[in-house]
Amino acid sequence: MKNTGIVRKLDELGRITIPIELRRSLGIEDKGALEIFTQDDVIVLKKYEPTCIFTGEKDDLVDYCGKKVSKKSIEALVKLLDTPQ
Repeated sequence: MKNTGIVRKLDELGRITIPIELRRSLGIEDKGALEIFTQDDVIVLKKYEPTCIFTGEKDDLVDYCGKKVSKKSIEALVKLLDTPQ
């Protein structure tokens, strides 16, 4: 991890403001989504990028029942259905 030297205080609702310079350099737009991870005593914020629930791919995604599925995964599932058991 890289130390930015920036310190922010939480407001009364537990919110922080991410500096505009960081948001611009990481391509995080207004109202952009962030993922929150924890490991031991560390909180990590990561720009959210939707991925296929099966493969983790980021390309050619289709929204199905509120989940992202890649076209490759759909093709593989169709092949499974067409294969005699």
